[in-house]
Amino acid sequence: MYMGVNNLNILVPVTKMKITNKSKGTSFYVLYNPETYKLERSTRYSETAGFASNAPSIQFIYGTTETLQMQLFFDTFSAGSEVGGTKLDTALFASNSLLPSVSKALDVRDYTSKVYDLMLIEPSKHVPPLLKLEWSSLQFEGHLVSCTQNFTKFTESGMPVRATLDCVFKQYIEPGKIAEMEPLGSPDTAKFRTVHQGDTLWAFAAREYGQSGLWREIAAANGIDNPRILDTGDTIEIPAL
Repeated sequence: MYMGVNNLNILVPVTKMKITNKSKGTSFYVLYNPETYKLERSTRYSETAGFASNAPSIQFIYGTTETLQMQLFFDTFSAGSEVGGTKLDTALFASNSLLPSVSKALDVRDYTSKVYDLMLIEPSKHVPPLLKLEWSSLQFEGHLVSCTQNFTKFTESGMPVRATLDCVFKQYIEPGKIAEMEPLGSPDTAKFRTVHQGDTLWAFAAREYGQSGLWREIAAANGIDNPRILDTGDTIEIPAL
């Protein structure tokens, strides 16, 4: 954040976080690095109530992908050449910081929209873009699933010049890599899996049991009459052998 002539970012350039839109092959740098970020992962369990028992029995169902949460700061009112971006950006900010309030020319929404619009669906792929965040040891690939814009300062004309963005990113793991993780499971333990587009019973059987011919065990456990029809988003049981 710009705090005047003694701002450390002016004296010692600071590496800024880079966000890449992998679908388009474009990237940009945030104006200011987040002060903190939070990584979170959780697991899901089902509870089964036992008759006259003090507590239910629990069974692991599945683990969730990782989420990354952070707040990004944007300022086009007093920020100078210490901001991230192109040389043109730093020149614009440096000159804009010297102008009186009524003459400020940089709308902060021109910069917050670079992040906020990453949730828009890409027409050619019908999904929001896959992103990569890079900042030193932080290397994260996923989608922006939530973003709240908070505008906190305005010029006399009402133009927003300062804002924060509360962002939540959800990790993306390629299906092939997920399949490589599945052998860690054991075929003698019942599990539950979510059906994704293109999944088949024999593919589940091959991943879980190592034999595609055991798909009938899965079909019987879930009451599936037609193994060629699976509804995307459904949860199916992978029975223990």
